[in-house]
Amino acid sequence: MAKRGAVGSAQGDAPMTPISLEAMAASVPDGALLALPPDNSLPSVALAMALIRGGARGLRLLGVPVSGFATDILIGAGCVAEVQTSAVSLGEAGFAPRFTAALKAGTITVRDATCPAIHTMLQAAEKGVPFMPLRGLIGSDILAHRPDWVVQQNPFGPLGDVIVLLPALSPEVAAFHAVMADSYGNVWLGRRRECATLAHASQRALVTVERVVEGNFLEDERLAPGTISATYIEAVAIAQRGARPAALLDEYGFDAAYVAEYASMAKTDAGFGEWMACEVFGQVRAA
Repeated sequence: MAKRGAVGSAQGDAPMTPISLEAMAASVPDGALLALPPDNSLPSVALAMALIRGGARGLRLLGVPVSGFATDILIGAGCVAEVQTSAVSLGEAGFAPRFTAALKAGTITVRDATCPAIHTMLQAAEKGVPFMPLRGLIGSDILAHRPDWVVQQNPFGPLGDVIVLLPALSPEVAAFHAVMADSYGNVWLGRRRECATLAHASQRALVTVERVVEGNFLEDERLAPGTISATYIEAVAIAQRGARPAALLDEYGFDAAYVAEYASMAKTDAGFGEWMACEVFGQVRAA
């Protein structure tokens, strides 16, 4: 399981000190296996943009279990070498344009997976076991492209009953956004418990939040069930509206117009460059 590190984390019962978004991005090494939740969960788009500004390179992204907006902008910025996911999409806005362009150009490697397979591999790491079985992949063409997934006889079934064994997957870094952290570094996720599994399975968890509040969520009967213990969080950074354009629980909704504009502009290299200059680097668009 992941253990809390030294960067911006609380130690024991000591207060937690948030770090800057830039310092958080700088702590992600080039080439790291970086796990990101989907647009309908708790993505940290703010951290993705900070990674771009910091010049990250060679990242291996894991979509948990699908990839979306943050993945597409990281690919477009040249930060990504590999993507392991079950899909890359902007939802109703259509295909992810920078992913599509990179795939056609052969500048990234794609490792196909399925949603249940990704969750199963993470659950194995969370539980501290070397692999877990999954039956639903039997008969799928995806097995021909995943030599690391082993098909073998079910030891508890009749002869000819086969099962797929999936290796535990422990990302080097998990990154997501949450509503709030408390003064001891515990993070409240609400009902998005899949991010708890991600934090448990990963070697390091970096979390951006809307705010830090006083108190201890784990001592509050209402908040504790939706909280990840600081034990599994390496660092917290404040990034207001850090999930945008994704929705964040009851804080703000999905910004469909923003994604639609991005999808239109990012169809071309020039359009993506203009979008980046404005939205990531803060340069004002020409009139």
